[in-house]
Amino acid sequence: MKYITLNDGLTLPSIGFGTYKATEEEGIASVKLALQKGYRLLDTAARYENESAVGKGIKESGIPREEIFVTTKVWRDNLGYENTKKAFEESLQKLDLEYIDLYLIHWPANEKNFDNWQEVNAETWRAMEELQAEGKIKSIGVSNFWQEHLEALAKTANVTPSINQIEFHPGYWQPEVTQFSQDKGIVIEAWSPLARGKVFDNELLKSIAETHNKSVSQICLRWCIEHDTITIPKSTTPERIEDNINIFDFELSPEEIKQINEIPEMGFSGELPNNWPDIV
Repeated sequence: MKYITLNDGLTLPSIGFGTYKATEEEGIASVKLALQKGYRLLDTAARYENESAVGKGIKESGIPREEIFVTTKVWRDNLGYENTKKAFEESLQKLDLEYIDLYLIHWPANEKNFDNWQEVNAETWRAMEELQAEGKIKSIGVSNFWQEHLEALAKTANVTPSINQIEFHPGYWQPEVTQFSQDKGIVIEAWSPLARGKVFDNELLKSIAETHNKSVSQICLRWCIEHDTITIPKSTTPERIEDNINIFDFELSPEEIKQINEIPEMGFSGELPNNWPDIV
């Protein structure tokens, strides 16, 4: 396992377990299995409506709480100071935990939805800074923030975001946002690292996978790691859960990384931080 130390000193595994769409019994079972297979970073969100299942999976796994890093997020309908405080407590209760390791703003307020979007993001962040100071959150970060959102937030923030979780995969990896964030000491966390399954039909990725005697998913996740990101693949299939974490016994060559970087747009979700609630 490779680890990445955030700008606040918290050290996280470079691969975590995503839980999007994993609900109820399926969610409990997949979280439990992932932890037993070696994952220690879990990613959920209020919007996923599975925080209770994730919490139960943690308890049923038998893995000590202090070994696990739990991420959840405040949804865009709950932005603002008071709303964020309330949403956090609801998430904490559903997860049945005493603290959250990493709490993120799921999507930034934007010009389309708020006349004062900068203030809304700033007040959301102020609430999170207070929760961190109280010891209820270890690390605070953002998700789907572009440069303009990060620059606006920096004008009032006392704490620099530790993480910017963005859509990042072969065919859509937002190099400008990635570089800007990393230059500011903000670690990129990659959501949808397998491009909604589109990677499995890509001939280049299949060829590289054959070269290394690895699966296409392992190639994509290793590529994320080579870019100094944290990646959070999701699966409820036992074989794939185990396959996805076994990416630390090989490396991609600089030429292979370059080739993957240059894959044309593929698997883009259509979700843009300045365009919600519409999808292009």
